[in-house]
Amino acid sequence: MKPPPVLTCVCVRNAAADVTDPVTKPEGRRVAWENEAFKDRDLLCVSRSRSSHPKTSWDPTYILKYSWLEYTDADDSPEKVCNCSAILQGEREALEQAKLLTITKDFQKSVQIPDEYYINATQDCRTFKLSRKYLTLPLSQEEQDFPLAYSIVVHYKVQNFERLLRAIYAPQNIYCVHVDKKSDATFFSAIKAITSCFPNVFMVSQAVNVVYAAFPRVQADLNCMADLYNSSTKWKYFINLCGQDFPLKTNLEIVRALHSLKGGNSLESEQMPKEKKWRVSNAHQIVDGQIQATGNTKKPPPPFNLPILSGNAYIVVNRGFICSVLEDSRIQALIEWSKDAYSPDEFLWATIQRIPGVPGSMWPNSKYDMSDMNAIARMVKWQWHEGSQGSVEAVYPECQGNHVRTICVYGAGDLKWLLEQHHLFANKFDIDTSPIAVYCLEKYLRKKALDEMHWIY
Repeated sequence: MKPPPVLTCVCVRNAAADVTDPVTKPEGRRVAWENEAFKDRDLLCVSRSRSSHPKTSWDPTYILKYSWLEYTDADDSPEKVCNCSAILQGEREALEQAKLLTITKDFQKSVQIPDEYYINATQDCRTFKLSRKYLTLPLSQEEQDFPLAYSIVVHYKVQNFERLLRAIYAPQNIYCVHVDKKSDATFFSAIKAITSCFPNVFMVSQAVNVVYAAFPRVQADLNCMADLYNSSTKWKYFINLCGQDFPLKTNLEIVRALHSLKGGNSLESEQMPKEKKWRVSNAHQIVDGQIQATGNTKKPPPPFNLPILSGNAYIVVNRGFICSVLEDSRIQALIEWSKDAYSPDEFLWATIQRIPGVPGSMWPNSKYDMSDMNAIARMVKWQWHEGSQGSVEAVYPECQGNHVRTICVYGAGDLKWLLEQHHLFANKFDIDTSPIAVYCLEKYLRKKALDEMHWIY
């Protein structure tokens, strides 16, 4: 895939007068045209007098037109042959075309960006960010005043990670990236190269060997939590992701959804089903990179007689919740107790959410149970819950992509339904198998984010 042309408009405030000043002095303002293509773009840089925003460090009127930051056909993406507007409306002809295109080998090959591209392109970070159209200024004061913290745990598929980062990136937020220590060297180098281009994106200080359904998966998030909490950014909420997640909302929509929680948290937290209780009653250990039961060894009761709740790995929690995870002695004891359990990420956060005194927590009574469908953290389609809308057993419509470990990898046909949900993110997306789903979703979100500016200002 050929990267889009480098286009940027830089506006520097003139403190003395509300005029365009071509000088390059620090106190002047200049409009720098970096590419001849700008002359054909509908781009305008203006400024109001200082009195318009007397105590604001960021003036939203510096740039009124961000049209070049939209993802358009001019970007020369192979997916541009698809009609994303029709796909998002669920039109059958457009969806059939997308399906046929997705299984075409030449198309599959054309949408792939090799890892080496990211290693080489990021040697010039400025050009990389411009060519990939990263948003390097906050799009609103509301967003700037509500920074978010992200933990992103990845182990393969650089392109998936970079598309995710680009979709959620905002300069006021902060991002911790954990790369599985088992990942190959090229993958690690590419991720490190990408993160090095952003002052607010960093590699976790202590990486671990992540083992599926074992405690190291929790440890990866714990290490990012500590790094994020100790950073200088006073973020408001924490969201953890994996490399195959993708947002369903713009950053502004996410901020407003979190505002509406009024300091609360949003994550799955329900009574533990009988069929899952073996996970927390039998001891396990890691053997040759896999988790196994240790014979008939039983685990002791949970510390402080804490009721163990059921949930999943993905959470949306406030800063105080993370402080409690890192410092509360009850939670430290619970974490230690969970280390030999099976899939602790699917009960630990859910249990902490019901501990009295944890900021944003709920009482452990079942009246306060929250399902994954009611929480806003993540939309995941499990194969056994799929079915027709009229079915009593079905939770959501059938997957329009494919399944991996009984989880839907979304196709283009899933997008219309996904965008009707209240969840902030969805899992799983895979550019290898459903590139059009990612393309149309990121295109939709970028246009919506830029349109929101016009509504605000």
